[in-house]
Amino acid sequence: MPVVKVIELVGESRKGFEEAVKNALDEAKKTVRDIRGIDVKGFNAVIKNDKIAAYRANVKIAFLVHRK
Repeated sequence: MPVVKVIELVGESRKGFEEAVKNALDEAKKTVRDIRGIDVKGFNAVIKNDKIAAYRANVKIAFLVHRK
């Protein structure tokens, strides 16, 4: 029976929220295998000089746990 683990990450982008989600996934793929899903929990932005400086996406990523 497969076991799934979930981790929480925050992705960031200067271009937009969609790219922030993609960046979180790309970062997770560097160390995690068999990613099965991503759940976007929320968005926020960093404001500097009255402008959006960075878009952020709070995500949960689910992946299979492999046993030895």
